[in-house]
Amino acid sequence: MKGILIILTMLMAFTSIQAQKISHIESTSSWHYVYDEKGKKVNTISTSQGEVVAYSESFYIIKHGSWYYTFNAKGKKLHTFSVSNVGEILSAAGDTFTSRKGNWIYTWDKNGKKIATRSALH
Repeated sequence: MKGILIILTMLMAFTSIQAQKISHIESTSSWHYVYDEKGKKVNTISTSQGEVVAYSESFYIIKHGSWYYTFNAKGKKLHTFSVSNVGEILSAAGDTFTSRKGNWIYTWDKNGKKIATRSALH
């Protein structure tokens, strides 16, 4: 019986530490509200911190001035990117996002690593 209780406690702990998935970000004039896959609000960000330009289930990107910031669902900052290095954010999916700068398309991971570069010209 004691073993079952320990296993249940470990399972509950494991479930609670799993990363939350972002399902939606709702923006008003003052706030950005981050919701998880269960529809629960998991974070609130002031719009004075910047504009949400893209998000996926694992992170979101805020642009403030000349900087992009990536955050996890709970609001932990993952990385800071210079707009002059990244260019315009096109989209986010999974743990990556794409950007366009001039004639080039870049794929980045949410932690700042450039994964791929390709020509934007067909």
